[in-house]
Amino acid sequence: MFKIKVNEQFDFQVRSEKDQTLVNDQPMDLDIYSISKSTFHILHENRSYNVELVTLDKNQKTCSVRVNKNIYTMSLTDQFDELLHKLGMDNLNSLKITELKAPMPGLVLKVLVKEGEEVSKGSNLLILEAMKMENIIKAPTDGVIKSIKVNPSDKVEKNQVMIVFN
Repeated sequence: MFKIKVNEQFDFQVRSEKDQTLVNDQPMDLDIYSISKSTFHILHENRSYNVELVTLDKNQKTCSVRVNKNIYTMSLTDQFDELLHKLGMDNLNSLKITELKAPMPGLVLKVLVKEGEEVSKGSNLLILEAMKMENIIKAPTDGVIKSIKVNPSDKVEKNQVMIVFN
């Protein structure tokens, strides 16, 4: 079962049951023809609809769809999202990471960023030598460097704050 919210205004419940699609518990007779990966032609109650997927964000479970000449924004939730919401665990991805801590004791060889610099998740931040190996420490999230708490040749302990993000 899926819940679809269209334009933050209309709610629909969609589920499949015995080779039939039900929308708000009403059977939906659709003839869908795929033209391309993101374009479809749909017949419903003798009416023709040209549907194109305009944008898709799989992480946020949102998309924009052009139906004929109108664009609709949709958000989708499934039974797992509903369960996480009931358990109060639906906002875990929105937790903001504000500090980068040393994953192990070591020696800072090089700092690759500056204060005020904008970084994206996975960007190289610094090089930490531990057990005679150089480790590139990467950004855990998108953000802006607020302050750098270490300098080259500083020794750090495990969980010591090295960089603070805005």
